[in-house]
Amino acid sequence: MATVKYDESTRIYPGNDAPSVDRLNIDIADGEFLVLVGPSGSGKSTALRMLAGLEEVNGGKIWIGDRDVTNLSPKDRDVAMVFQNYALYPHMSVADNMGFALKIAGVDKGEIRKRVEEAAKILDLEPYLERKPKALSGGQRQRVAMGRAIVRSPQVFLMDEPLSNLDAKLRVQTRTQIASLQRRLGVTTVYVTHDQVEAMTMGDRIAVLKDGILQQVATPREMYDSPANVFVAGFIGSPAMNLVSVPVTDGGVKFGSHTLPVSRDALAGGGSNVIVGVRPEDVEVTSGEGLELTVDVVEELGADAYVYGTPTDENIRLEGGDDALAKPFIARVDGRRVPMKGDKVFVQPNADHMHVFNADSGARLSG
Repeated sequence: MATVKYDESTRIYPGNDAPSVDRLNIDIADGEFLVLVGPSGSGKSTALRMLAGLEEVNGGKIWIGDRDVTNLSPKDRDVAMVFQNYALYPHMSVADNMGFALKIAGVDKGEIRKRVEEAAKILDLEPYLERKPKALSGGQRQRVAMGRAIVRSPQVFLMDEPLSNLDAKLRVQTRTQIASLQRRLGVTTVYVTHDQVEAMTMGDRIAVLKDGILQQVATPREMYDSPANVFVAGFIGSPAMNLVSVPVTDGGVKFGSHTLPVSRDALAGGGSNVIVGVRPEDVEVTSGEGLELTVDVVEELGADAYVYGTPTDENIRLEGGDDALAKPFIARVDGRRVPMKGDKVFVQPNADHMHVFNADSGARLSG
């Protein structure tokens, strides 16, 4: 096991002016499960491949333990990677697939068999050791790929969206197994995903990237409760945080017909407008004060329901959405008292759980 350090690590692909990963700085503790998350093109897979030695590092360094591995070949880094497509040899049995890297390294046959059987026991693969990959389900193949990494006893596990080929139910089940397995083995793990729910449920800490730039590194709870900027606020959480551009007024900010109390110190440097963020579960439906919405869709989930609405005031702008799509305002309500489509409702944030961001820079001001 070992620590991992990205030290101003930069990757610029030939022909590109902008770095795909720009001066990345992350310290990963020994035995930590760190998740790199971000939208497509954010640089998360490139950052992982830089650590694996599969991408050149054009600036800065990468450390594994006390070794500078920036210029080492992949085989000399003592890491094991689990790919999105599993990369199993179809003509080999499960046991041979799991032990192949050890065989190439010249490890004794008895030792290989011992390590393969130990990994198979951990992963519940013992009944399948003599089968070929085509006789396995997607989840079983994924576990074989995990087993191939485990038998090598590496210092670091690297996982590049290993669950993306599984169906929704199996993804939930398998991500729990991976997180449990990593904690049992205690191996430092860097895991890439575009799925922020996966990131929240698996990682000890999450690193959010956008356009190759690190936005925030924090525990799931810290990131959920205190996002560093508008991008992180809108990206982490499902459904996403509501982000509304509102004017600053005496005593706070104007939210529809209601003034939300925010101290002048908290608004310092925010200008005449700020962005207020509120998660759907922290929205209160009022009897006639706050932001008026027209209900577009109601998503019923049993005990709860999510109301998706459009502000009736055309001057109210919702931030963080796709420019081509109108972004709705989302409120979680009691599933037994649900408004109807087309109804008008008034909402306002719970003042104890709202977030305030600079409208120009997107940086967090308070909350």
